Amino acid sequence: MITSADIVYTVPGDLLAISDLHVAYPENREILAALAPAHPDDWLIVAGDVGERVDQVEWALATLAQRFAKVVWTPGNHELWTTPRDPVTLRGEARYQELVDRCRRLGVVTPEDPYPVWSDGSRSVVVAPLFTLYDYSWHPPGTHDVDSALRAAVAAGVVCTDEMVLHADPYPGRAEWCAARVAASERRLAALAGIPTVLVSHWPLVREPTRVLRHPEFALWCGTDATADWHRRFHAVAAVYGHLHIPREITVDGVPFYEVSVGYPREWRPRGHVPAPRVILRAAR
Repeated sequence: MITSADIVYTVPGDLLAISDLHVAYPENREILAALAPAHPDDWLIVAGDVGERVDQVEWALATLAQRFAKVVWTPGNHELWTTPRDPVTLRGEARYQELVDRCRRLGVVTPEDPYPVWSDGSRSVVVAPLFTLYDYSWHPPGTHDVDSALRAAVAAGVVCTDEMVLHADPYPGRAEWCAARVAASERRLAALAGIPTVLVSHWPLVREPTRVLRHPEFALWCGTDATADWHRRFHAVAAVYGHLHIPREITVDGVPFYEVSVGYPREWRPRGHVPAPRVILRAAR
């Protein structure tokens, strides 16, 4: 059963969400520099892929934490990359924990912290940041196991950079790390005992959003079948994700799923407008 230590109650403004800020790009840093709440009590969900270096992530989240009443972060794959460009050489779980520690010093909520409860007086929902990864279970058409799916991806020239720079230490691989993360997250969500939730993950919790990928092989690096029913089991009023760089809203089993990514400048510029946070829940005022 959930205890008082597992959730934090507060009364905020609107609940907003954004992801895939990719602040290594100067144009995207300008977007972040302009982000500001419309109301001083607004919350901001940041659903991963803030940057590729620890200092980029820390700077961006520190900037946002100074402006929004609460910032809720969950990692994407880019935060977990270990590359020669980053002075922080930690890998896998140790790298993730370093990011969590820095977020805590900033007052930013992470998947390791008590879930905050957003409430506007008329309704209350648990905002649950989830770090689940992927396990290669989303095979592209014509493949039936991980080996054949990976071969098809290599043949198509579609291989995620994670294969080179996202390390799973101390786990044998990313699929095993995913299984551990799914199990831990599932236990925490089950303890909520029916409280409505907003589920937040960098990787989509259901496969439906990947059906429109230009390269279906990329779905291998986008999620896991293990979370396919979480929006139903854990009473989601909304789900937030990023990763695909296809901002849109779809409905699955009556639950709205919001893809809130900014993406790379070459992706958002042709849309003719500067990306902005999406309103997930609007406070009654």
